[in-house]
Amino acid sequence: MSASRTPIAILGAGPAGLGAAYRMARRSLDVTVFERGAAIGGNAGSFELGGMRVDYGSHRLHPSCAPEILADIQSMLGGELLSRPRHGRIRLLGRWVHFPLKPGDFARRLPPSFLAGVAWDSLGRLGRRRKGDTFAAALEEGLGRTICRNFYFPYARKIWGMDPQDLDAEQARRRVSAGSMLKMARKVLNAVPGLKKKGAGRFYYPQRGYGAIAEAYGAAAVAAGARLKLRTGVAGIETSDGRVRAVRAIGPAGEERLHVAQVLSTIPISQLARMIEPAAPEPVLASACALKFRAMILIYLVLDSEQFTEYDAHYFPDLNIAISRLSEPKNYGLAENPGRTVLCAELPCSMEDPVWRASDAELAKVVTQALAVADLPVRSPILAVASRRLAQAYPIYTRDYREHFERLDDWLDGIDGLVTFGRQGLFAHDNTHHALAMAYALDECLGNDGALNREDWAERRRAFQEHVVED
Repeated sequence: MSASRTPIAILGAGPAGLGAAYRMARRSLDVTVFERGAAIGGNAGSFELGGMRVDYGSHRLHPSCAPEILADIQSMLGGELLSRPRHGRIRLLGRWVHFPLKPGDFARRLPPSFLAGVAWDSLGRLGRRRKGDTFAAALEEGLGRTICRNFYFPYARKIWGMDPQDLDAEQARRRVSAGSMLKMARKVLNAVPGLKKKGAGRFYYPQRGYGAIAEAYGAAAVAAGARLKLRTGVAGIETSDGRVRAVRAIGPAGEERLHVAQVLSTIPISQLARMIEPAAPEPVLASACALKFRAMILIYLVLDSEQFTEYDAHYFPDLNIAISRLSEPKNYGLAENPGRTVLCAELPCSMEDPVWRASDAELAKVVTQALAVADLPVRSPILAVASRRLAQAYPIYTRDYREHFERLDDWLDGIDGLVTFGRQGLFAHDNTHHALAMAYALDECLGNDGALNREDWAERRRAFQEHVVED
């Protein structure tokens, strides 16, 4: 019998939602997960293409994953969770540099003028404090002009579609793990034998694709008693007297209404605000519209070739190369069909851009032209092309984003029984292990009666603000 009198609804079946469902169902809490898509995993999922499993972009489980979470994943996946070496590269100033950075490679491959500029910038950084309130100012204070103007600034324009001066400094703090010369030096030294930290230069990856992590959590949650409703979108969240009362959802069987004690939402916070009934005040709805996301088109080329390159991922900061990253899932450790490989190109854009409506054939041409510019021509026959569109791939921290986020967050926090968490729920750039950490923390803040310890959760929320994305 359920330990809670009324059900708990979890919105979204990505890692955060499924991680929470798994933990709560194990305690016999009455959990229902609503997912509007046909499959679980969200942007961290996988799907079949040309007889192979592919991911929604380039994903890795980082060794900095909390031991408790990593132990759960290893228990679920067993020997399918591989430990793999990082083996990527960045095209910088027309030259290839290994990523993660290696001291000898960095010094050998880049022009002397670039290295001299970095050295000069390093001397200029000594004794300075970071005072910038924009992405551009904060990073240039920390890393100097040479690295920023040749790598981070053009990459920022490509990824977020905005000038670095128009982005808040928080975008630099949360998105750039090597945001100072000291941090960058530590990362480079991690590649030196004898100085490596445990796990440095490696990552975890399931043999059946990254989505196997979410699938394992989903299966474990259902086995523990959680209900998982796919193709079921939430139409409204009913509230009265300052607390949540019910969720209205529409799925294959029609509309249903579920009385709930808690609604735990991982969907974009701006969408969540629009679902509340009665409607939010006009300033809150205006802030929901003001929060901006960057879209992404994922373009897949199935090649009649055993392998395209030996690298797992290529990064392209150059503005004259349309795509931002190219990954080859086979090189992450997937068990694939012999004689075939798949490339996944990431094309950041806006939903208003003409390319958002381009055909697969047109998108394939964008990719092949970009790779030709990068001296990576596609010479093997292309057997198939597919694309996937992510409308909310990255949050964009505009200069005024904090005002809008806090207005939304404060209003939602005033509704008893409603919690927003996860990447989209907290408008964060976090990795999968961060999203799962949020799920585990939320479970620890819920009593066996389904009631939330709000003070404990507020403290955990403050800790989440220290998360920094690992690439």
